[in-house]
Amino acid sequence: MPVNAFYAQSGGVTAVINASASALILATREHPARIGRLYAGRDGILGALREDLIDTGREPAAAIAALSHTPGAAFGSCRLKLGPPAQDHDRYARLLEVFRAHDIGYFFYNGGNDSADTCLKIAQAARAQGYPLACIHVPKTVDNDLEGTDCCPGFGSVAKYVATSMREAALDVRSMAATSTSVFVLEVMGRHAGWITAACGLASDARLALPLVLLMPEVRHDEARVHARVRAEVDRHGYCCVAVSEGLRDADGRFVSETGMHDAFGHAQLGGAGERVAGRLRERLGLKVHFAIADYLQRSARHLAAATDLAHAQAVGRAAVAAALRGERSVMIGIERTSERPYRWRTRSVALGRVAGRERALPRGFISRDGFGITARAREYLAPLVRGEAPPPYREGLPDYVQLRNRAVDRTLPAWVRD
Repeated sequence: MPVNAFYAQSGGVTAVINASASALILATREHPARIGRLYAGRDGILGALREDLIDTGREPAAAIAALSHTPGAAFGSCRLKLGPPAQDHDRYARLLEVFRAHDIGYFFYNGGNDSADTCLKIAQAARAQGYPLACIHVPKTVDNDLEGTDCCPGFGSVAKYVATSMREAALDVRSMAATSTSVFVLEVMGRHAGWITAACGLASDARLALPLVLLMPEVRHDEARVHARVRAEVDRHGYCCVAVSEGLRDADGRFVSETGMHDAFGHAQLGGAGERVAGRLRERLGLKVHFAIADYLQRSARHLAAATDLAHAQAVGRAAVAAALRGERSVMIGIERTSERPYRWRTRSVALGRVAGRERALPRGFISRDGFGITARAREYLAPLVRGEAPPPYREGLPDYVQLRNRAVDRTLPAWVRD
């Protein structure tokens, strides 16, 4: 007899997380003898706790397919940290109660580092209770900091966006530098790892050399050195562009932009690293400086998604279903690079214990010796991830995105009174 499946989206979204959802949902429909209904959690794991389930089977195949070119999280996402099963017993008991009530035997969780940790904990709780549940983590994060995978779906598209934005902004600044702005600062995402900041380095290449300074979390921020470097670039070229990670740290290891507040996962909330750097450059160098924050624009830009990234996102969705049907119980679907030239890759299963609770920083070999740029090795790694165009369909000049009906499943349990 077939059992049902549960899928949820978690954490900050990407331009291609819905592509993973699309591929996964369509893959489950190919196995009606093994998988009955696929329910999606409304607002991520909260949907399971609240028994707020969406019946994806009531969406036509055309709408599910259209998710592959639609940004955001089609079923809603959330940030909710679960404690260890022994300490957060009520939540795990509730999750398994909902899964039992709806005959759910497959759990697919689409997210980043904290989501991998949640997936592992749910697998452990189910095993401890003797409940048969395949827990498969479907990777997603623009930060590209997951262990166990060569790259993370979502990163290639944000890398393409920030490199494109930096290249275009540089040409804009160069045009007016003689009488106007001479320094442009762009703040990008990246709390502990500088992958996105490094991708900004792709804006400059042998055919179009641009004066760039990259400030990454892996290199402690030495304000005097940064100011001297920017001054030198402006003196030489007339202008300079600076990419700043939101997680930039000072010489003592403190976040330059820490606000003193924390998010739902307990992470320090950051904001304003780019503005801080721009302000100090303006003050110390006496130059006209503009800054911008890529913020949600970088992770939602489906119109500029990389074809490689889209292929990765779809592949991990399909592979997650295949892994569950093979009987795998506690794994993440990783991407393995098998060849550089030509670029080739494949999916593979990685034990969640190797992934959960770990972060992968930018390798030192990817950072130039002076700490302000990227190496040839980094370019070789990054280049295939931003390749290819996969534009969405357009209607009346704007992207034509789908909106699902997201019809709820009838509740059978008492209401959940806490999250």
